[in-house]
Amino acid sequence: MTTDVQNAVYDLGRAFESFKDANDQRLREIERRGHADPLTESKVNRLNAEITRAIDAADAAKRRIDLVETAVSRQGRLPAGDEWKEAEVFALERKGALGTELGIDAYRTYKSAFRNYVRKNNAGSAVDEVKALSVGSDPDGGFTVTPDMSGRIAQLVRETSPMRQIANVVTIGTDALEGIHDLHEATSGWVGETEARAETGTPKLGEYRIPVHEQYAEPRATQKLLDDALFNVEDWLAGKIAERMARMENEAFVNGNGVKKPRGFLTYAAGTPTAGAFSTIEQINSGGAGAFAAVNPGDRLINLVFALKSAYRENAAFMMKRSTLAEVRKLKDENDNYLWQPDFQLKQGGTLLGFDVVEAEDMPSIAANSLSIAFGDFKAGYQIVDRQGVRILRDSFTAKPYVKFYTTKRVGGDVVNFEAIKLMKFAS
Repeated sequence: MTTDVQNAVYDLGRAFESFKDANDQRLREIERRGHADPLTESKVNRLNAEITRAIDAADAAKRRIDLVETAVSRQGRLPAGDEWKEAEVFALERKGALGTELGIDAYRTYKSAFRNYVRKNNAGSAVDEVKALSVGSDPDGGFTVTPDMSGRIAQLVRETSPMRQIANVVTIGTDALEGIHDLHEATSGWVGETEARAETGTPKLGEYRIPVHEQYAEPRATQKLLDDALFNVEDWLAGKIAERMARMENEAFVNGNGVKKPRGFLTYAAGTPTAGAFSTIEQINSGGAGAFAAVNPGDRLINLVFALKSAYRENAAFMMKRSTLAEVRKLKDENDNYLWQPDFQLKQGGTLLGFDVVEAEDMPSIAANSLSIAFGDFKAGYQIVDRQGVRILRDSFTAKPYVKFYTTKRVGGDVVNFEAIKLMKFAS
């Protein structure tokens, strides 16, 4: 498996070098002709996608090594069977014991019949009349051949934003979090040895309040399904609900309007935060309407970085969605160096101008006046408030024969330090 990681890192480096060569050619064509050859553009996009695949492969290989190390440390052995949570298991075809290939429709019918046989003792079948036994024929013994039921549940991957990984998170025991804004300075002055000392100004304090809001879900299932299903439906529902609620809250942390939900950092007015008008977030224009500037596009990203005070830059990171990152990868500085670099420690987003890049699919795509790139110290700037985790009330009485799973979660979120976050607006 170490070889898998080494190969993945090698593939990432090779893909990035090929990407740089192709993108350099694209930039030369734009400089010479005013536009790039479509074939060159297509090649750049293909290699860009190859970089993403190489990063994903390296990350998957690393997760497999972590899984092995965890299993060995806990159990003294390698994982086996269903313990391979990260293994990619694909059921490509099903065949009978005699080598007769079954189509997917035939296999579904076969599996359904087998379940009926196991649960209902084969009621209504003609098994007692079997004379010649054959796996390919259900009544001639096919029911007795157990199909493989160990296949995983294949789920659609729904992308979200890892806000809890980079923001500050606190759990409270009431319905809101309150804190202090210290925005004003004390005044002072110079004075001679024997001069009178006048009273100086006293700094004032402000307050912020972040209420928690309630999410809910109430799926239903019959008791018969819960009793007879081949997998634990209750656990499956709980996982689906928790995953959906996590995506809902992440979207709200970025874009929420604060009405019965957290308020997102993209929803505040543009401006430079001051003691008198603190609830604004500074926006740096990209230099082009719905695009980066045509000349020296990386300069605007540098402006974005240095709009942030040095006290926040130490823990700062870029945040953007995957399609925006694909465009950022193509940018170079005046010395012909690429601004983005892959992270060979297997962090997915890589680094931009030396800062980590966080992929957040709730950020908007590049368009006219879009706020598609954020930069800042989100741990200092954004506060997530939890009142409790996911709570499930199982109700099997009020809607017979259905069992209701009333699920709630209470969470809040808001910006508490507006000067710790900067945004890039794609405008000229």
